[in-house]
Amino acid sequence: MTVKVYSTPTCPYCKLAKDYLKEKNIAFEDIDVAANSDAAQEMVKKSGQMGVPVLEINGQIIVGWNKSAIEEALAAKTAKVAA
Repeated sequence: MTVKVYSTPTCPYCKLAKDYLKEKNIAFEDIDVAANSDAAQEMVKKSGQMGVPVLEINGQIIVGWNKSAIEEALAAKTAKVAA
């Protein structure tokens, strides 16, 4: 499973998303778009959004702190692996 979190250090919703993934023991790559302009451009290209957080879970883009969408994306991948 590949999980990326495009975030900034000062974003409270980014912290919520990352804390949630840590609680679930989901490994993720934290990409600081404030410090990496190339990553920021990549995030905008993938999501069409300039706001953070943007999560990419196995190619599925989730914009913002959307716990139910994150759970669905994680569950979909788990179901595919288990099948």
